[in-house]
Amino acid sequence: MKGPLTVIRNNQSLFTSYHHLKRNDIVYGRIRLKPGEEHLLTDLVERGILLIPSATSQLASRSKVFQARIFSEFMLPDTSAIYDLHGLLLATTLYRKHQHGRVVMKQDRKNGGVGIHLFYDIEELYNHASWSSCSFPFIVQPYRESYRDVRVVVLDGYVEAYERSNSDNFRQNLHCGGKASPYMLNDQELEFCREVMGRGGFPYAHLDLMVMEEKCYLTEINLRGGLQGAKISGEEYRRKVNDTHERLLANLQGG
Repeated sequence: MKGPLTVIRNNQSLFTSYHHLKRNDIVYGRIRLKPGEEHLLTDLVERGILLIPSATSQLASRSKVFQARIFSEFMLPDTSAIYDLHGLLLATTLYRKHQHGRVVMKQDRKNGGVGIHLFYDIEELYNHASWSSCSFPFIVQPYRESYRDVRVVVLDGYVEAYERSNSDNFRQNLHCGGKASPYMLNDQELEFCREVMGRGGFPYAHLDLMVMEEKCYLTEINLRGGLQGAKISGEEYRRKVNDTHERLLANLQGG
């Protein structure tokens, strides 16, 4: 790279100098954006601005619907991103064809178990969306009763996993009353996590897995998440994230 590179380290500096950034300048750290401002990530990438972490990982961390689009091959079969009533109508045909019973609807941009709804079948969801002010877009996926809900934290060489369970609620989230217990990842599950992270350009991640007898599936991925149930402390976690950012920055500056 030729010439000095500008390294932007906070939102105020980013938007103060936004229109003057040049190709190969670097925006360091997650960008705080309001809902609807995500198109700025596209503009930055098109102008050749380098982002730490990647634009794809930042956008995926903000949108479950975007995750369903780019990680569909890793998710439970027939997990679908629904953008409007017509798309939901098409999904009713798919779900009937594959004889799915109960379905789960996940609202976009909701975390901690909030925005997750269980319906008797896809027709009930369609009727609900037709008669009410249902907020599009959202995710729909088949309901599975028997599986292990596993949260995996991957920070470079640090890997930790724990299982979340709740006998009183199909939502396993710890915020919904779930309990955490250590979980030993096998090699296939860890490789699965690495593949998902590679697809989305995640240098580190919190991944939620649906572990079943035949295989595991991705339910969600985020750059950051709650540490309730994890062994790693908040201080150590932040240090490892910063170390990862600094390593990526050094690689870009020396590239």
